Amino acid sequence: MGSRSEHTTDSPLGAAGALSIGVGGGVVSGLFGGGSGVFFVPALDRFARLPRAVVHGTATTANIAVCVVGAAVYALADGAVDLRAGIGMTIGGIIGGFFGTDIVSRLPDRVLRLLFIAVVLLTAAKLYLDVAGFDPLGGHAAVSPALLASLWFVVPVTVLVGIVIGAWAAALGLGGGLLAVPALVVLFGADLHTAAGTSLLLFVPNSVVGAVVHLRKGTAAPSISSYLSLGAIPGTAAGALLALVLNSDVLSVVFATFALTMGVREILQLTRRQPAPAPVTTESKS
Repeated sequence: MGSRSEHTTDSPLGAAGALSIGVGGGVVSGLFGGGSGVFFVPALDRFARLPRAVVHGTATTANIAVCVVGAAVYALADGAVDLRAGIGMTIGGIIGGFFGTDIVSRLPDRVLRLLFIAVVLLTAAKLYLDVAGFDPLGGHAAVSPALLASLWFVVPVTVLVGIVIGAWAAALGLGGGLLAVPALVVLFGADLHTAAGTSLLLFVPNSVVGAVVHLRKGTAAPSISSYLSLGAIPGTAAGALLALVLNSDVLSVVFATFALTMGVREILQLTRRQPAPAPVTTESKS
C-alpha cells in the first residue's frame, strides 16, 4: 500500500499545472477525435515526475472525461456520431482492450511503431491529396456501398476493426484516435467531423475499463487525474466546437498536419533508440 501513496503524493505538479495540462489535452482530443495521450503523457512525464506506468494510468483515467464530453458535443452540436459503425467498433475495442493486448504486445515494439507510422503518414498524404483535388478514392469509401449497406458486413467488420484498435492502443498507449479516425474515413466513408465524434465515443468504455484496472493496481494518481479531468472538460468542448466550425478542407489540413507531426515524432524516437555501434578496438592484427 505504501507504493500507492508514493505515486499520488510525491508529484511536484500542482493543481494549476494539472488543470493546464488537462485543458491542452482536451483541446487536442476534441479537435482531432482523440490523441489526448500524445499530450498528457509527455507533459506528465516532464512535470509530474511520476513512474512511467503511473503516467499512463493517470492519463487513461483522465481520458474518461475527454471522451464523454467530446462525444456528447459532437452528437449534440451537429449529430456527428456514426452509431452504425461506432457501436461495433466500441464493442470490438472493449474486446481488444481485454484480450488482444497480450497478442499485440508479443510483436516487436519496433514493428508496431513502424506500422503506426505508416498509418498516420498515409492518412496525412490522403488528406493532403483530398484538399488538393487528387483524392485517390474519388471521395468514396474503400468499401463498396453495397457492402456498407449490409449489416452482415458492417457488424463483423466494425467489431474486428475495434478489436485491432483497442488492442493496439492498450498495448502501446498511443494512437487510438489516430487509428480510429482513418479507419472510419477510409473504410466507411465518414467525413472527418463524424469520424472524430465516433472515435471519441469508441474510447469511452475503453477508458473506463483502463481506469478501473489502473486504479486497482495503484498505477494512477487520482488527485492529479481529477484536476486533468476538470481542465479537460472545457478544453475538449472548445476543441470539438472548433472542429465543427472549421470547413472540411481546413480540418483535413489541420488533421493531416497533426498526423504528419505524430509520424515524424515516432520516426525520431525510433532513430534515438537505435543501439549504439560497437566501439572499434585497436587490437593487433598480427
